[in-house]
Amino acid sequence: MNIIQAIILGIVQGLTEFLPVSSSGHLVLLQRIFNIGDSTLLFNISLHFATLIAVIIAFWDEVLKIIKKPICKMSGLILISMIPAMVVGITFKKFFENLNQSGLSIGIGFLITGIVLIITSKLKVGKKELSDIKWYDALIIGFAQSVAIVPGISRSGMTIATSLNQKLKKELAIKFAFLMSIPVIAGGFLLEMYDVYKQGVSSIEFMPIIIGMIFAGVSGYFSIKIFVKFVMKGKLYFFAYYVFALALFVLIDQLFIGKVF
Repeated sequence: MNIIQAIILGIVQGLTEFLPVSSSGHLVLLQRIFNIGDSTLLFNISLHFATLIAVIIAFWDEVLKIIKKPICKMSGLILISMIPAMVVGITFKKFFENLNQSGLSIGIGFLITGIVLIITSKLKVGKKELSDIKWYDALIIGFAQSVAIVPGISRSGMTIATSLNQKLKKELAIKFAFLMSIPVIAGGFLLEMYDVYKQGVSSIEFMPIIIGMIFAGVSGYFSIKIFVKFVMKGKLYFFAYYVFALALFVLIDQLFIGKVF
């Protein structure tokens, strides 16, 4: 992997981790185009760590509240929301790894993401405050997050869409969706680190990793700010047009051309 590729992948990871367009789908697609899919595990882990730092910084005030008072309703709801992703991610870990390697689900995943975003843009504004959220709301939103393990399906898109469908206020839906992503991203990071430990790394190119992390972190922070504005204005359907175009490109290649997949 060269420096230019590291910069592109870093920017794309940072932007797509939080914009509702699926970071996993974009990384698999770009790595196929760049033909660098055989040695990217440690690099991908590093990018995930950088985006984890970005979301913590962006929501530092809320994170600090939980740190100061760990036993609270928000932390309890976050713990409940983690259950589906933990169960699905651990139970079907090998299956999702194969999906990432094959890229088989990406076209359909992009298509599903686009449909969800279109539906979300038509939902009525909810009025639920934090005190109104029930445990099953968090579990339903957590299930939506677990579905987004499939490459091509956006985690932020699914969690925001489901939060709004459960009638959370927009501000609360945004806050909850991003806060609940922190332990899941962290958990994925630890699982991937364990894979690196088991497989071992023969040679490490530190410069692409460091540069990729910087660009992923910075672009991730700004993508959060962009995404929040789009959610508040109810304009998530703009992202739907983009993922529909990607879905068309991927499906045509998978079904007829075979140049990338």
